[in-house]
Amino acid sequence: MAVKLSQSLKQSQNLMMTPQLQQAIKLLTLTHLEMTSVIAEEMVENPMLEEFGNGNETPDKKSEEDYKVEALESQGAEAKSENFDESPVISKDEDFDWQKYVETYNNSSSTPSMVGPASGDDTPNYENIISKGDSLADHLEWQLRMEDLTEEEFKLGREIIHNINDDGYLSLSYDEVIATSDLDRDHAFDVLEMVQRFDPVGCGAANLTDCLLAQARIAEERSPLLEKIICNHLPDLHKKDYSKICKETGVSEEVIRETSKLLHQFHPKPGRLISGQETHYIAPDIYVVNVGGEFVVQVNDEGIPRLRISKLYQQLLTSKGSEKTEASEYVLDKLKSAKWLLKSIQTRQQTIYKVSKAIVRQQQEFFKKGPKYLKPMVLKDVANEIGMHESTVSRVTTSKYMHTPIGLFELKYFFNTGIGGKDGGVDISSEVLKLKIKELVENEQPKKPLSDQKIADLLSRDDVKVARRTVAKYREILGIDSSSKRKVKS
Repeated sequence: MAVKLSQSLKQSQNLMMTPQLQQAIKLLTLTHLEMTSVIAEEMVENPMLEEFGNGNETPDKKSEEDYKVEALESQGAEAKSENFDESPVISKDEDFDWQKYVETYNNSSSTPSMVGPASGDDTPNYENIISKGDSLADHLEWQLRMEDLTEEEFKLGREIIHNINDDGYLSLSYDEVIATSDLDRDHAFDVLEMVQRFDPVGCGAANLTDCLLAQARIAEERSPLLEKIICNHLPDLHKKDYSKICKETGVSEEVIRETSKLLHQFHPKPGRLISGQETHYIAPDIYVVNVGGEFVVQVNDEGIPRLRISKLYQQLLTSKGSEKTEASEYVLDKLKSAKWLLKSIQTRQQTIYKVSKAIVRQQQEFFKKGPKYLKPMVLKDVANEIGMHESTVSRVTTSKYMHTPIGLFELKYFFNTGIGGKDGGVDISSEVLKLKIKELVENEQPKKPLSDQKIADLLSRDDVKVARRTVAKYREILGIDSSSKRKVKS
């Protein structure tokens, strides 16, 4: 059977991701510090790039807006907001709040910082923040070496220490750790209790009860009642079932409440007091400053060298009679790379400026009055305003931070979908809904906590119409217990 061969032409379009385009996209996603590192590497690898304006030449004249921003920063004119007043963990008339107690020591929270610095000079001192201390294991083992121990005791102590996680708890059970030693069980427990007495006290415990009990036992004034509450009544304390604790201990409710407040002095996760992780310094990519009642956006150019194409290499390329050699081709290739980098840096800074300016324009009430006035806003809203694709806006807002008069916020913080706008209601952002739910729960009567449906009904009075399941969803995100668990039993 004969096979018939034929030829045909077909025209098609394909998007090719050139190395230059990949570099431009990469620059958009980099943080301020990461970009300065990339530029420094490029300056080493590409001889066509050189820095100028370092004293040998007259720098460009600053705009009037730049001088206004600098003058205001130097005067430390930070706006203040009563919405950010923080109350102490414990007050004279406050009952023991288990939820607040746990949250106070939860350092893994991703809530943005909302506390402005005390002075106009907002740049932290590197000598104070860039440091690396001993790990928790190093800190505990150093104390272990100070003890007069036998070889077997030291071996078990070291085994215990290296099985303690970052929170300060044993990652294995007592029996598994003790099984590695030739010491008898009672002797092994003595070594374990010795480790738990090291600083920070409570490390090496198997659970919260043992951790708090270890701290209670070394308190300046030991309280047998507190130790009894820790051993037998932590769940009751969590439920605020004071009547049950009173009945089983034979002590008045007032004494129980006062004694339980001592727990505020203890750390439920003592391992976090000693952090071996490096301190990560966040350099804001954008500064927003209030100048005469107007919010001015300034892109952070600090640390970014002013670059230009080397005149020496340009002359080599343009010199008469120069032949096309391997060296000239190398220089020409580096010239194209340098020009693309300069263009990419400029595009990145301009895009960040446009996105930030659009955010500030659409969130005026937020910058004036605080998070309670954050409006619903999605990527499309900003993309349409600045004439760019949503993916570009998404890349620009990745790991970028904005320094504002009311604190430091990640750009993604400003993007929230609208909630509560159905059936004639008013749209609010998810962050604002969280704040409203948290505020209602904080102000409820302990003996009559608000149910999810009741919270939804109260929100509807402000024209925020949300379903009960929506309230339950955001309540759980906030880590707030249900009304049955929040109820204080008398």
